[in-house]
Amino acid sequence: MSLQKPLMRGLLAKRLRFHVPIVAFALSILAAVGWKYGVTEPRKQAYADFYKHYDAVKEFTAMREAGVFQSVRPTAK
Repeated sequence: MSLQKPLMRGLLAKRLRFHVPIVAFALSILAAVGWKYGVTEPRKQAYADFYKHYDAVKEFTAMREAGVFQSVRPTAK
């Protein structure tokens, strides 16, 4: 009884057909998690910090006094 010869023809293609989708899926999950915690979470925190102390009326008054608006005249002092 002899041993079966190893299958060498098409071995790379066979292994790639199995491993490429798994690697692609893992890299896409890694990229998505990296984007979420590297970009979106800091961005949401920056917006929250900005609007925590933002006063819209104060900004409007400053722009009105600077003459930015055509429909609202600056108040005379």
